[in-house]
Amino acid sequence: MRNNNTLSRAILASVLCGPGAVMAGGFSLNEQSASAMGVANAGTAANPENATTVFFNPAGMSQLSGTNVSFGAAVLDIDAEVKDGKASATNNVGAPVSGGDGGDIADPAVLPNIFVTHEVNDTVDVGIGLHAPYGLKADYDDDFVGRYFADKTELTAIALSPSIAVNNGEGFSMGIGVNIIYAKGRLTKFQDYSNFGLPQEGYFDTEGDDIGATVSFGLLYELTDRTQIGLSGQTGTTLNLEGDATLTNFPQVTSSGVNLVTAKEDANVPLEIPESLTFGIRHRLTDTVTLLAGATWAKWSRFEALDVESGEDGGTISAVGGPKYGDDDLIGHVSENWNDTWQVNVGAIWQATPAWAFKAGYAYDESPVNENYRTARIPSNDRQWLTLGTQWNDAPSGWTVDVAAGVLLFDDVDVNEREYTVDDEPVGNAASYSGTYELSAWSAGVQVSKAF
Repeated sequence: MRNNNTLSRAILASVLCGPGAVMAGGFSLNEQSASAMGVANAGTAANPENATTVFFNPAGMSQLSGTNVSFGAAVLDIDAEVKDGKASATNNVGAPVSGGDGGDIADPAVLPNIFVTHEVNDTVDVGIGLHAPYGLKADYDDDFVGRYFADKTELTAIALSPSIAVNNGEGFSMGIGVNIIYAKGRLTKFQDYSNFGLPQEGYFDTEGDDIGATVSFGLLYELTDRTQIGLSGQTGTTLNLEGDATLTNFPQVTSSGVNLVTAKEDANVPLEIPESLTFGIRHRLTDTVTLLAGATWAKWSRFEALDVESGEDGGTISAVGGPKYGDDDLIGHVSENWNDTWQVNVGAIWQATPAWAFKAGYAYDESPVNENYRTARIPSNDRQWLTLGTQWNDAPSGWTVDVAAGVLLFDDVDVNEREYTVDDEPVGNAASYSGTYELSAWSAGVQVSKAF
């Protein structure tokens, strides 16, 4: 029995701590406002058009009079699929894995938002927003050749953002807010038992949720009657998505033979939210043309690894996963080693008539993913964003409607995935996955704003 238990643990180690279960938390969602989308988010830290400034720069509330409400939604549709014949994988013993290319892994997503601001007095403004700052959803076909590395990946994050701003009445204001974030995630993958000569596959499923908070802040200064600059930022945090990990169809070796069982363990997945800083400038070139520019830096390098941590002492899964990866508290580990990123953007607004304005914007957005550790769950690359928008404003009634659309441009992305220890050293199995992805995306949004 002692020898059989040892063999059972060896099988479990090769399965659950093999090419790993990955949850992504690295994509910030740009689609927070159709009014900002029209200029590819250029200069948003210095251009408080409506109540969405609660998100972009809380100091901007000081330039809104009375009470302002802004609500809307964006649609984001990403097409991500492996190019025909460009996917291959090997199992734990180095034999080719049969299967398909995985299909289109991303479905369209709808991202709603609502923001409200209120002028308390000549010096103080308050506001609140409800929005989706982060998110990801990907799902491969069940016969995907890389199914031992990735199947479903889901992340939903919703933030409630109360904020306050003060101004000195001479063109300078500052604001601060709290982003209370609820995040829920799930990841799954199929399990490979080939190194033990077993024909069946297992299935690994981890899910959890958490509530955390970051602090946002901003400064806004009018240099002249035509030019103003803004600086906004957000602190970082770690959300610990607590839930459970389940492995079905696990072969447990006993003295009487092999039994297929389900192994469960409390689990925790740390989700890194990065610090960020955004600079923006707005310049009214003429009475009808406004130029915008900005840049955002995000500290994604805080996401060094995806760790699935045990929530139990002496758990069945972590008892074998920990020693393999060099940390006894780990169920699984995937090296990520993400990079800090920059997004730069420029835009323009043409006020064609008192009621109608037209917008255009361009942004270059770096991906945080380290190409040496790119995975099937996040086949990401740098991207370019081209947008157009229009705004209708009825000044007497206080109603404003923005409509915008944009396209995201990517180069093809190569994924060459392996398994690594906590020290970024290759582990001792032959499992691998390689694929070349075609990525494209478009987004569209509408924003309705009302000033009272």
